[in-house]
Amino acid sequence: MSDNPAYPVGLRLSGRRVVVIGGGHVAQRRLPALVAAGADVVLVSSSATPSVEAMADGGEIRWERRRYRDGDLADAWYVLIATDDPQANAAASAEAEARRVWCVRSDDAEVATACTPATGRSDSVTVAVLTGRDPRRSAALRDAIVEGLRDGTLTAPHHRLAADDRAGATEATETGAGGASLPGVALVGGGPGDPDLITVRGRRLLAAADVVIADRLGPRDLLDELPPHVEVIDAAKIPYGRFMAQEAINAALIEHARAGKAVVRLKGGDPFVFGRGMEEAEALAEAGIPCMVVPGISSSISVPGAAGIPVTHRGVAHECTVVSGHVAPDDPRSLVDWAALAKLRGTLVLLMAVEKIGAIAAALVSHGRPADTPVAIVQEGTTAAQRRVDATLATVGERARAEGVRPPAVIVVGDVVTVGPKRPA
Repeated sequence: MSDNPAYPVGLRLSGRRVVVIGGGHVAQRRLPALVAAGADVVLVSSSATPSVEAMADGGEIRWERRRYRDGDLADAWYVLIATDDPQANAAASAEAEARRVWCVRSDDAEVATACTPATGRSDSVTVAVLTGRDPRRSAALRDAIVEGLRDGTLTAPHHRLAADDRAGATEATETGAGGASLPGVALVGGGPGDPDLITVRGRRLLAAADVVIADRLGPRDLLDELPPHVEVIDAAKIPYGRFMAQEAINAALIEHARAGKAVVRLKGGDPFVFGRGMEEAEALAEAGIPCMVVPGISSSISVPGAAGIPVTHRGVAHECTVVSGHVAPDDPRSLVDWAALAKLRGTLVLLMAVEKIGAIAAALVSHGRPADTPVAIVQEGTTAAQRRVDATLATVGERARAEGVRPPAVIVVGDVVTVGPKRPA
């Protein structure tokens, strides 16, 4: 083969026949990207790994359970040869050459007509690296570039779409496939508090924002990373006037989006877990504003985990119920069936319940939950100020007052509280 460098190109394989010969671990690594590209994938192999077999069973690929034979590459656009049979690989490679089908070989890249770069994605950017004969160097460079794009040390400039492209921008944004700086609003779940626990997409959208409207419980450290030109608005300080608080926030989102700005609504945890995210999404939809929802790590699971508490555990809890505790059990506004919850044997996770925990514990006990059921309160979970207070349903109200527990805190009720390494007395 020539020492000339490979010519890089991106293949559009949607709807086109791609043949993969061999169902082992190489195919297992390569098949998901081919399926994601929309290729019509045919696997030719007498056996396959369980993961590859599952793709065939799920209809993602077609599997012909046999060895390669001449003619398998008819009408193919691209072929991946990845068997442990050198003779079959050579024969398939020769057929690809004769039919002028681009061919990648896992056993001998030098005799193939194509090579697979080390690829990665950051938001809408695909990074592909070729370094000749050193795949480890390719992977290391790819990882460095992708990480730089994700953490902002490398920038990929975005260009706003022209006005006549806005309809397409709306569709792309709503499906989560658009560029990060498209005008509109992104409802971003910031996670439980630790700034490292926001999703990659959430961090990228923050880096591309013109305006950030942040909740009090959103990860504040993320705001310090924003460029100085970004307008940061504390949702708790928006002038409400004749509006209710949520209506004022909705109005601010719509106002800034209509001004052509990329707006991020940064919320704690996940936008749809007691976060009023759907109210904001509905208001934006009614106003005709593009909206992207970026899920976040919910404190209901992550905060207990950070404190060493699994919300489910084999032989201990086969269920986990997340409940809002901002309304007391005897309040007529309550939508929670506390009597039914008391009969459950699994884990209860209470959010926004610090103020009402005494009344909640009493209600659970009165409806049959044992008074000695373990309880843990985790305050400011995943942050440097995290602390844990242990109690039982009988004592949690008094313990919370004695320890000066303050929101935000997640309260876990159930036997999972005692699972794990023993805590010092």
